[in-house]
Amino acid sequence: MKIKNIIGIALLLTVWALPGRAQVGEQRHNLAVGFNGGINLNSVSFSPTVRQKNLMGINGGLTARYISEKYFSMICGAQIELNFSQHGWDEYSEDYPELQYTRKMNYVEIPLLAHLAFGKDRGVQFFVHAGPQIGFFISDTRTKNDAWDKTSHNLVTEQHDKNVENKFDYGITGGAGLELRTKAGNFLVEGRYYYALSDFYKSTKKDYFDRSAHGTIVAKITYLFDLKK
Repeated sequence: MKIKNIIGIALLLTVWALPGRAQVGEQRHNLAVGFNGGINLNSVSFSPTVRQKNLMGINGGLTARYISEKYFSMICGAQIELNFSQHGWDEYSEDYPELQYTRKMNYVEIPLLAHLAFGKDRGVQFFVHAGPQIGFFISDTRTKNDAWDKTSHNLVTEQHDKNVENKFDYGITGGAGLELRTKAGNFLVEGRYYYALSDFYKSTKKDYFDRSAHGTIVAKITYLFDLKK
């Protein structure tokens, strides 16, 4: 792992831990749990480059959040999720539009997020999430049409029959959104971006790919209900 990746993860872990440790604001003890669901727009950063377009996948699971304090107008807390998430890529070439190859990769993911919000206790709040994320590869599906065997081309195909070699995925994620807090529960709409620091193929000097990492735009909605206010 590169030293800049280690530093980045350490900083994000520090940011995530701060809300639980701070003792200078108005104390809160709000625990909420619920569920989330949404979609991923996926691509993979390959080196050498593989031309592709965004692949849509699903994302959903369980959410738990703890609000520890309100410091001036900023509400501070931490959030953790346990999600099923689909990543992967959809190859595309303008020169060979008849070629089709899609890889969907299924993961169990755990984002660890600092939750910083601004707004009223009842009503609309604006919030920001940021923190590290880890994932565990569980399965994949591959779709490849017969045109690959019938067309003469010079495209990169090393990735087609290559199995995932590094099943542990890690990176950083962050985003922002709006939360509507009501007596019936809390409703969140959010956009995030996930940037993987790990490669799912081996990337030593003897391996073909120097880089094979996920990049994902996430749009999701979450429902939370308070267990403790």
